[in-house]
Amino acid sequence: MLPRTTTFLRTRTPSRSLLSTIAVSAPPASTPSPVSKSVLQSFQDLSTQSVIDGLWVMGWPCGQIGSIKPLPGSPSQKMVGRAVTLGFMPTRPDIVASKAKGGDSPEYVAFELCGPEEVLVMGSVGPDESVGGDIKFLRLMQRNIGGLVTDGSVRDTDEILGYGFPTYCVSSTAKQGPQTMQPWECNGVLNVGGVVVRPGDIIVGDQDGVVVVPAAVATTVEKIARGREEIEVIVKEELTKNPGPPGKFYPFLSGTIKPDSPLGRLLSTKGITEDNSNQFEGKKDW
Repeated sequence: MLPRTTTFLRTRTPSRSLLSTIAVSAPPASTPSPVSKSVLQSFQDLSTQSVIDGLWVMGWPCGQIGSIKPLPGSPSQKMVGRAVTLGFMPTRPDIVASKAKGGDSPEYVAFELCGPEEVLVMGSVGPDESVGGDIKFLRLMQRNIGGLVTDGSVRDTDEILGYGFPTYCVSSTAKQGPQTMQPWECNGVLNVGGVVVRPGDIIVGDQDGVVVVPAAVATTVEKIARGREEIEVIVKEELTKNPGPPGKFYPFLSGTIKPDSPLGRLLSTKGITEDNSNQFEGKKDW
């Protein structure tokens, strides 16, 4: 039997020039196809609650971004648009030195990608930090942006309210943003308030908050949410006409309604049956 031998390999630390060419991380090989204008518009009359219900029955995460709400003083506004993302990094001298300057800075690049069908999603480093205010956001008004969302704060509240576009944030502040953070990346994948936001995802906002709908499942989520809202209208009409506890119709989950249940029988009187709706048991198509 040959003697066992052990070989020791000498390793060498890569040179700085080699390290500079190594890709530490890389984005996925593919991204979802852009959401069409017709699909985007189909979310305009859906509530955030119904959208969350659609994600829920599909087994996807909730999608509601933290506890952000409309900027205090805002009128009731509906917001729907494709996400353009802007990520921030904590301020550090080398970060400031290496960040693109002037009009090439990531926030200005992001601004120019926004229009009426886009929502700018800004990932802050903290809920009390300012992502921007009056003069910067003047450009968003000029771009007729569909809305702004951040898990941070905004400043110059009166001016932003005057600009008129939907703004969702944690709060408002007088603090300077650059003191604590710097715009760093345009259209990267963000973690905003514990929710993943990819560029192109559908962002839906109303008085209850903001929900992220992954572009990859947007069409299916819309179909489920719409079917659920139609059922809720019927249930409310019935309970208004014949007052009584709603328990005989609840709880129900999309894709689980039994035809012979009180809810199933009520829906059949309105022409909604297992033959034409995916809301019934055994008929879900997702």
